[in-house]
Amino acid sequence: MARPRKSVSGRGPRILLSNDDGINAPGLKCLERIAREISDDVWVVAPETEQSGASHSLTLHTPLRLRRINPRKYAVMGTPTDCVVLAVAEILKENRPDLLLSGVNRGSNIADDVTYSGTIAAAMEGTVLGIPSIALSQTYGFQDGGKINWGVAEKMAPAILRRLLKEGWPGDVLININFPDPPPGHSPAIEITGQGRRDQSLLEIEARTDRRGVPYYWTGFQRIRSNPAAGTDLHAIYAGNISITPLHLNLTHERTLRAIRKAFEI
Repeated sequence: MARPRKSVSGRGPRILLSNDDGINAPGLKCLERIAREISDDVWVVAPETEQSGASHSLTLHTPLRLRRINPRKYAVMGTPTDCVVLAVAEILKENRPDLLLSGVNRGSNIADDVTYSGTIAAAMEGTVLGIPSIALSQTYGFQDGGKINWGVAEKMAPAILRRLLKEGWPGDVLININFPDPPPGHSPAIEITGQGRRDQSLLEIEARTDRRGVPYYWTGFQRIRSNPAAGTDLHAIYAGNISITPLHLNLTHERTLRAIRKAFEI
């Protein structure tokens, strides 16, 4: 089981923070406050600009530019994966992080979202590099102009993180936490969930034409809730609860693997 060790400073584990919403995102400031409930040894390496939907992409054909904001805070002109790689291989190479936290994302990362998400990707890269990693996301509604109640994650996350860190988890697994936007008076429960699946029939492509007569497109999902199965991250969030989902790096489907081996008589 992967458990963060105590940092050499003795002030708690060395925690690396990153995200996909960018260095100036309110969710990153929220994550800093959460991390400081656990440790004084907190470092931030995040994208210079928003990288939502960047997934696990890595910059290979252009140089990475690094901007030092203060001794423990850096911005990278690159993807969330770039940020984690630079942090571990360069900025903190003499004393690697004990824990990586990614987020707090503006909006949920559940179901199929996890394959697109830069927030998940940062935690994925941390896991690849042998660092216990957790992604955190805050759901929000579309009333009140999409105002986000960061207080839900900020209030609930520290105790959840301490509990997870005490328990530990396998080295090839990352933890994906989504916080709900609960209605007034609702106290969110914690659900340990599997990854759900969105109703792809809700996908919309809106065709438009610019002022020069050239077509362009917006993609997105209709604001209609599907009917997800109980025990999934989607179901938990729709019920106003906190979803904690362990995600496995190994994408091999073992049952199909065995069936194809048998078919090929291998």
